[in-house]
Amino acid sequence: MDAGSAGLAGEMRKPPAILRSAADLVKAGLLPEANRDAIERIAAAYAIGVTGAVAELIDPADPRDPISRQFVPDAAELDERPDEMADPTGDLAFSPVEGIVHRYPDRVLLKLLHICPVYCRFCFRRAVVGPNSPTYLAPEALAAAMGYIADHSGIWEVILTGGDPLTLPGRRLGEIMARIEAIDHVKVIRLHTRVPVAEPSRITAELAGVLLSSGKTVYVALHANHPREMSEAARAACAKFIDAGIPMLSQSVLLAGVNDDIETLTKLMRAFVEARIKPYYLHQLDRAPGTGHFWVPIAKGQDLMRQLRGRVSGLCQPHYMLDIPGGHGKSPIGPNYLSEPSSGEIYRVIDYKGRPHVYRPQEPQ
Repeated sequence: MDAGSAGLAGEMRKPPAILRSAADLVKAGLLPEANRDAIERIAAAYAIGVTGAVAELIDPADPRDPISRQFVPDAAELDERPDEMADPTGDLAFSPVEGIVHRYPDRVLLKLLHICPVYCRFCFRRAVVGPNSPTYLAPEALAAAMGYIADHSGIWEVILTGGDPLTLPGRRLGEIMARIEAIDHVKVIRLHTRVPVAEPSRITAELAGVLLSSGKTVYVALHANHPREMSEAARAACAKFIDAGIPMLSQSVLLAGVNDDIETLTKLMRAFVEARIKPYYLHQLDRAPGTGHFWVPIAKGQDLMRQLRGRVSGLCQPHYMLDIPGGHGKSPIGPNYLSEPSSGEIYRVIDYKGRPHVYRPQEPQ
């Protein structure tokens, strides 16, 4: 780390130790010794990272613990399937310069780094993130990326991602914000992060000030998949952003054994809303290598969305989304409640209890 890693005039507390190897996980009681060899083979290909804050959420006595399932490697990751891809969302095909993904007309991804505080076992970028990848976007590549954004006046929103942008030192984040501030046609900056859950002590009022320093509208999208991730510490971290005037959204992935039941999804979405975070996306799993054990059939996902619509507030409803493989973008895949008219202008619509009704729009006067 460079001198900026002190960050925000030393205001950040030292992050808890991060478990980065099979040996670390065995020592912490999160991995049986008998599984060490298989996990070491996985670690040779994909990064391991479990922060102290996340480790505290894991029940080591529960072999099906939903937090452990997300972050502690499983031998099932060695089982790669024919339909899995190293770049399932097709980022490379839409990367005109290093660090930029420009798939949609009015927004770009700016991938600033390749490290995260924790490494999700289902990550769609698992082949390119981790300590064995280049840590930061090199200065010349960052300059080219900023030049690309400046040269394309249709770019309204810049989404900071990676890796996790909130693992950057405060000084470096401030420099990024200043460079975006100089691009007049960019109006919105969004950051995608797990830090409020994984390292809540990094989130401070000073950091919120850094994010707001550009004068642009700023949103923070929190990735969490299970209600236990919304701990008191995580909620307090999010409140520092929200109280400073930064709205927050949620992103979750539908994962087998983690949140693929209506009780867990309900608790998760309510936890977001209670923390003043608007549920935004519930993603269908991207088919990255070695993630098949997390797959939930789309039909089950649609049924869960129907149940969610029927039992909880509209504030708690995320969009159920599929990122079409090959770089074709995201499409909503939730259930359809309205059928095409079979004759004339008569529609069939399903209510929240699953009952069908006939709807006849009023004739124009």
